[in-house]
Amino acid sequence: MMTKQGTVPRMPRTEQEADRLIALAEVDSTNTLAGEMLADGRIGGDPADDGKITVIAADYQTGGHGRLGRAWVNRPGESFTVSFVTVMPADVVADDTVNGWLPTLAGLASRDAIRSAVFSSGARPRQQDCTLAIKWPNDIFCHGLKLGGILVQLVPLDEHRTGVIIGIGINLALRAESLPTPQSTSLQLHVDPLPDVQVLRDLIAAAIIAGLRDRIARFVRDRKAYAAQLLEETRQVSWTLGRRVEARLVGGETIVGRAIRINPDASLAIVDDEGVEHTVTTGDVGVLD
Repeated sequence: MMTKQGTVPRMPRTEQEADRLIALAEVDSTNTLAGEMLADGRIGGDPADDGKITVIAADYQTGGHGRLGRAWVNRPGESFTVSFVTVMPADVVADDTVNGWLPTLAGLASRDAIRSAVFSSGARPRQQDCTLAIKWPNDIFCHGLKLGGILVQLVPLDEHRTGVIIGIGINLALRAESLPTPQSTSLQLHVDPLPDVQVLRDLIAAAIIAGLRDRIARFVRDRKAYAAQLLEETRQVSWTLGRRVEARLVGGETIVGRAIRINPDASLAIVDDEGVEHTVTTGDVGVLD
């Protein structure tokens, strides 16, 4: 089925891996739709379904958005715009000693999925430095440029259950002239030969589901122990650590300095130019060098 803007995604692997798949040619925002479905009980209405994963995929979003309300640029047939929705125990999600790892957990699952999809399709990096990294807290970087972004949103359902929406946007086949900023990139600029975008999107989404299912189960089972494992894993693939950064905080403050440490609660430690250490828990952190 075609619309003016997009084509309904064909995702047989994703349909097999997910507990439920909703595939749309066009939508305002997959995250917005997921929030509406959680709110009215179409997702998460039955506690027996807790832990199951619903996937909402669209070929084109008219109102896609990222962190801090920024618009997410996407093009039909060239982008990955998918939300993964589940229900988790409220006490796990509310634990501020470890809940900062939820966005990073999603970033790591996405990084793994892209790598798996690329290699299973027979594609290879064009350059050695086209490995994938994570920019704090969960942006996917390739060759020092932003390949994908992740927005995690929480929807309280009752005192015991919280809906978790993980919206993931990845530039798959955007041409260089179509990229939204000079700091952005697209997968097809770094690896080849890539399969058709329909196939690639399906491979990545199915692998993300498997990764999320495993990682979330481990997080729920023993969140303290798994947070420690996530910390070590993130250190190894971080694009942020050791680099000069600019952190723009929600309240309007800006911190410029060097990212020196990711803390056990997933916050980022930055030492500014005066030698003062700051802890950043939320905000936009850009890498300057």
